[in-house]
Amino acid sequence: MRKITLILLVLCASLVSAQEMENYTIKNIAVNTENSDFGVSYFGDNQAIFASSRKEKGAPAKVWKDNRQPFLDLYEGILDEDGEINNAKPFSSTLNTKYHESNVAFTKDLKTVYFSRNNYLKKKYTASKKGTNLIQLYRATIGDNGEWTDIKEMPFNSKEYQTGHPALNKDETKLYFTSDMPGSLGETDIFVVDINDDGSYGTPQNLGSSVNTFEKEMFPFVDENDVLYFSSDGRRGKGGLDIYKVDISDLASNATPKNLGHPINSVKDDFNLVFYTGKNEGHFSSNRDGGKGDDDIYYFKSPDKKKAKANLDCSQIANGVVRELGTNKLLPGAKVDLFNASGVLLESVFADAYATFSFPVDCETAYKVVGSKPGYEIDSATFMTTAELDLKLNLGLNLNPVRGDFVTTNTNNRRKVMIDLDMIYFDLDKSYIRPDAAIELERVVRVMNRYPGINIELGSHTDSRASDDYNWSLSDRRATSTREWLIMRGISASRITGRGYGETELVNRCSNGVKCSESEHQLNRRTEFVVLNPEQISDEYINY
Repeated sequence: MRKITLILLVLCASLVSAQEMENYTIKNIAVNTENSDFGVSYFGDNQAIFASSRKEKGAPAKVWKDNRQPFLDLYEGILDEDGEINNAKPFSSTLNTKYHESNVAFTKDLKTVYFSRNNYLKKKYTASKKGTNLIQLYRATIGDNGEWTDIKEMPFNSKEYQTGHPALNKDETKLYFTSDMPGSLGETDIFVVDINDDGSYGTPQNLGSSVNTFEKEMFPFVDENDVLYFSSDGRRGKGGLDIYKVDISDLASNATPKNLGHPINSVKDDFNLVFYTGKNEGHFSSNRDGGKGDDDIYYFKSPDKKKAKANLDCSQIANGVVRELGTNKLLPGAKVDLFNASGVLLESVFADAYATFSFPVDCETAYKVVGSKPGYEIDSATFMTTAELDLKLNLGLNLNPVRGDFVTTNTNNRRKVMIDLDMIYFDLDKSYIRPDAAIELERVVRVMNRYPGINIELGSHTDSRASDDYNWSLSDRRATSTREWLIMRGISASRITGRGYGETELVNRCSNGVKCSESEHQLNRRTEFVVLNPEQISDEYINY
């Protein structure tokens, strides 16, 4: 019997900083609200400024016209040694308006501030030719009374494009910012402009393709070592916006920015990272799962500074080749999917003409690879990378040739044609899709794409515990969550129906009152994929 073997070699590449934040701890700080809180900047040694759309008690509503979250204002608070921002209150009555304000940068003497705001100055609201009021960069200086005054728009602003997210370098000779001005490579790019000795500004320069992509680059920050940190969704990262770093001195040589990795980056948007000067700690913003609101502020710190520095340089490339087991015949065109430990699909590639493939991977991280090719069963293997530079991991991922993608079964004297896959199981009393289930659901997506004429019913089942009525409801929720997952992956809703069977079709002896192990009960907490129109399938693809 022919088989495919997928040999995966995980090799450490040249020393690059892809996982330098691995040893940092993070926490969601108490200042966050159910609305949006993000964009920390430091004001002196013990104050933080951030943007928030929170609603202040007793204050007039500053809301969007469609009554969503309030517009953003700038807030200030006192920093403590645990990264908390205490006693938050509005920052400035002259900087804050009835529109958006966010993202500030201060000069070291704290006498000048750059900030982002809607195009609204001296009570004049200005829109573009398309009727859109865009975000603009402004500068203000501190007055004798301690309040910000002399607010001016930057000379390179235009009502036809956006400027925002200011950041200064250490000697305050350069201002970095985000814009979609002419000359941008993507949706938004990072630019830099010289600050001249007389206080005037040069011509903004695009940082080029080393930093900017065809998508969004945003939220620059430059540390005291002239290292640029920024967020991008135009690179292969962990989620939406990921945070990257690059030495500014290396941009001329087309250096590749390094992804900061876990735990700073997540599968959602991560952005606006800033460091305390000279310290291995700071803040960033994220809308990751588990937060308190829309965007939240997180504090990060290295628990062991020496350890963190020792592990700065760690990145790996997973290389592989797909062969037929036994004959060693190369099998170009095989599809290989890479999943993280949570079952999230990170990337899909096809083996090239030489049957080889590769993935960039993080150090000391668990992954799962799934291989597929027409005429062969889907199989998978897990692996764990390490930081050892001489690591060579060989995984045999065997894909058995298949007689078909479907299997027949008889339940309660009813013959069913089902998609042939490992059963989709659920945790006790839960209806969410588990990571192991997500792997199998990817196979359902492939089969339905391969056979566009078939329609399926999701038959969801429970174990016998809890009442009959409750189990009917639980099984319906499981069918619904599975159906929604498949629709999210591109399967037409018209091809999928869902039905809960409760505990009416147990696969073993574990009925009401029968003592069974947890593993026996789990066999009944399942979802099956029944083909409603098996006449659309040729017999050669069905295992009888």
